[in-house]
This record gives sequence, C-alpha cells and structure tokens, in this order.
Amino acid sequence: MVPSVFRFWGAQPGWDAAWPWLLGILVAAYLLGSVPFGLIVSKVMGLGDVRKIGSGNIGATNVLRTGNKKAALATLLLDGGKGALAVLVAQYFYGNTAAQVAGLGVFLGHIFPLYLKFMGGKGVATFLGILLALNPLTGLAACLTWLATAVVFRISSLAALIAAISAPLWLWAFGLTTTTGLGLLLAALIWLRHWANIKRIVSGTEPKIGQK
Repeated sequence: MVPSVFRFWGAQPGWDAAWPWLLGILVAAYLLGSVPFGLIVSKVMGLGDVRKIGSGNIGATNVLRTGNKKAALATLLLDGGKGALAVLVAQYFYGNTAAQVAGLGVFLGHIFPLYLKFMGGKGVATFLGILLALNPLTGLAACLTWLATAVVFRISSLAALIAAISAPLWLWAFGLTTTTGLGLLLAALIWLRHWANIKRIVSGTEPKIGQK
C-alpha cells in the first residue's frame, strides 16, 4: 500500500516514511527528463548533431534551425510529453505532492541531463507539459500567453520568458495555490537558462522567429 502522505501533507505514516518514496520519484522523473529527444530526433532523421548548429541547444527551437519542421514538432511534443507523463503518472499513483516532485525532477533532468554531461535544453516545452498535466486550463493559458507574445513580438525567447513568468499567476488564478511555489521555481530556472537571450533582447540583437 502506498503511504497516504502522498495525498495530504502530515497524513500518517508521516514524512519519515514518505521521503524515500518522494526521493525515488524525483530520481525516476529526473532520468526520464534527461532523455535528449531533440538530439535523438535529429540523428534519427539524418539531420546530424543539433548541438553543432545554431545555439547548440537540444530544444525544438534549435532543431527548427535545421530547416526540418517535422523534426522540430516531434521534439516539441516529446519534450512536452515527458514532462506531462512524469506528472500524470505520479499524480495517478501517489497524489499531488508526488506530482510536484515529479515535475521538478523531470524539469531538472531536461535542463541538466545526466546523459549529456548536464548540458541540456532550456526547458520551455517540458515546462508547458508539466503545467498542462498539473491543470489543463493553467497549461493552456500559459501556451496562449506564449503564442500571443510570439505573434506580437516575433521573438521565441521573449515569448518563453513571458509565458514562464505568467505561469505562477495562472496557477494562483485557477486556484492551484499549493502548486504556485513550483511554478515560481521552474519559471526562475527558465529565466536563468535564458540569461544570454535576455542580454540579446535588451541589446536588440535577439533573432526573430523566421529570421535566418
């Protein structure tokens, strides 16, 4: 029987019995997040090593720079999918606390993957997948925020930054107050991963969507 502490903090048998399970969920989710789908998809589709083109990032935006839209879409769906899968499985079997731990683990795995010497993506697609799994309305609101910003400014990184910072607000607005802390943490990590992009946005040198 799974400890009921995954349903409610403070429930019996207590934290002393729960933490090994939560640690196991964190590690399992991290290993799932570490799977570099951008690199795998690019190699399978004969596009070479995506780390050697563009920004060197393994995310969908950089995969798109290969000129292969199908590869970029596959990367986007797989990176988002692993975030959603980790959260949904943990939520189904162990409850909300475990779902948040899984969300954190899969996100850390994506941006600091074990299989690529901890040099991973920037986490946007995985982040959106996590949000969609935690609450579809929140995830949809964040996705629409990204889309609206991208349409207006035509800068993918700026859209990601705005969507990330809006996510905790959407979580709070839709009543997921216990999940807002996770949203803030993941948003902060996304901003840190986009630090070079932020500098280029400020200087006006950040490439726009569709710009070669």
